[in-house]
Amino acid sequence: MSSPLETLGRQHKLVRLRARRSMRTGAVVAAAVVAGAAAVGFAKLCDAAMALHARMIVGKAWLGPALLVVGMPLCVWLMRRLAPASAGSGIPQVIAAGEIGRGRGLDGEKIHDERVSIRTALVKIFLAALLLVCGGSIGREGPTVQVVAAVMVFLTGWLRGGPGRRTLLIAGGAAGVSAAFNTPIAGIVFAVEELARGFDKRANTVVILAVVSAGVAAYALGGNYAYFGDMSGSAGWHAWLSAALIGVVSGVAGGLFSRLMAAVLVGDNPVRRWKDARPVRFAMICGVIAAGAAVLSGGVTYGAGYAEAKSLLFGHYASGWGLAAGKWLATLSAAASGAPGGIFAPSLATGAGLGALFAHLAPWAGGREAVTLGMAGYLAGVVQAPLTSAVILMEMTRDPGLVGPLLLCTLIAKRCSEAVAPVPLYHALARAWTRPRRRAARQAPANLAVSGPVSGEGTP
Repeated sequence: MSSPLETLGRQHKLVRLRARRSMRTGAVVAAAVVAGAAAVGFAKLCDAAMALHARMIVGKAWLGPALLVVGMPLCVWLMRRLAPASAGSGIPQVIAAGEIGRGRGLDGEKIHDERVSIRTALVKIFLAALLLVCGGSIGREGPTVQVVAAVMVFLTGWLRGGPGRRTLLIAGGAAGVSAAFNTPIAGIVFAVEELARGFDKRANTVVILAVVSAGVAAYALGGNYAYFGDMSGSAGWHAWLSAALIGVVSGVAGGLFSRLMAAVLVGDNPVRRWKDARPVRFAMICGVIAAGAAVLSGGVTYGAGYAEAKSLLFGHYASGWGLAAGKWLATLSAAASGAPGGIFAPSLATGAGLGALFAHLAPWAGGREAVTLGMAGYLAGVVQAPLTSAVILMEMTRDPGLVGPLLLCTLIAKRCSEAVAPVPLYHALARAWTRPRRRAARQAPANLAVSGPVSGEGTP
């Protein structure tokens, strides 16, 4: 039988344990709130950058292409010197960084991982905004994942005995998607489907906490809004037929984009080797291609593509061919250059163009439904994450009537994409950020983790 002193000691120990758990939970929530606020600030900065570009080119049709030719290599040059790990969207860096347990090397020393550092996040924010000022076809959603993950890791790095580093990175990535699109459910689905490929019960709790906290911060600062507006309605039989057909076309188009992008960035071919040897010159060529796409499409390829996609959703654009083809080429050029910037929003715009084109060719197809299905299908084709793609469009349009067709479309798109690009894009690109760390681990365990490829161009 225990003595009163032993019983009192156990109770005191239990109280301290609960207090530490509460403190760790509070730290995660506070970090997620700050990260959500950072995501909203980044979104506003990107919107201002696109607005500035639009004002700059009014009455100066030549200026838009010129900015791309100069701005894309400039951003790559600055990225390579300031923070190579800020290249591309940042999602592959977060996936690769999650492989380092609790962020400590073999000797127990804390790892300074540039892939998810505050310096990298700040450079990413600055250069993504700069490229948008120049008219680059990039989005902010992917970079938001890396920025939010960096903030989460930075603000919770002092925790001991709490959530692991990988869990915090997954939670940060999920919170980034949630705050960027104002889609909390999609944030959780993205964490499960893309970042973690399945994770344990404890991680699930941390992810939900982070998503909810970041969502509250985003709601407080940005208000409650649907990304493309409230478009609730009912879907008829034509939506199901359209879902199957659009799924095939958008899946093949997205798979082709993914295959070419991976070949240029991480493939073993002459183009990739020439790019690695002359990255700034290669970025200039990409800028020339993007400028050509802008000229041929009448300027609809500039920026993330929010306005163009929304116009198509509301029937203000006759045919989507110019947007679909131009945006596909402009986004591939920007991503292949290695400059900081994501592919989520441009993929939605490309998919919107494909959907509008389908509705133009098939009179029985509903225009709004076809555009929505095109966005979900093409995004699923590019990233091969069908549930994330479907849920994002459900939450962005707030149209419960399209739940079934969206799921059908994204699943078909994924299957068609896999036939063209067998390895999912983000996971293929993440290897470029994992291999250098492993070499460093074999050569010098004390310096176990690093920022990824020295060229800084291993990801979209």
